Amino acid sequence: VQLQASGGGLVQPGGSLRLSCAASGVTLARTVIGWFRQAPGKEREWIACMKRTDNNPFYTDSVKGRFTISRDTAKNTVYLQMNSLQPDDTAVYYCASGTRAITSTMRMVRAYDYWGQGTLVTVSS
Repeated sequence: VQLQASGGGLVQPGGSLRLSCAASGVTLARTVIGWFRQAPGKEREWIACMKRTDNNPFYTDSVKGRFTISRDTAKNTVYLQMNSLQPDDTAVYYCASGTRAITSTMRMVRAYDYWGQGTLVTVSS
């Protein structure tokens, strides 16, 4: 199983980026998919996810209204559209797939089986 994350980079405050996470060896539509981020010196934090049973997204409060998680079943790829980026959004972003994650655990790192390698997002002027 491989999750290949891409799309990170340097962006000015207020800018946008779209992260992609292409999967092989696992069908993302059959798993909970999540995005996490880890800033320097901080723990990895959950920011968004989508359940296997529907396309309803869930977001942490700090990104609600600015970030959008989506899934392309045909491409077996998940995306994270990030708008109105701020310096506090600077982090390494990880996609993850959880075959056993459920509603009560899908915000937890330990609920996910497979992880992408991370892509760095830097928000700076």
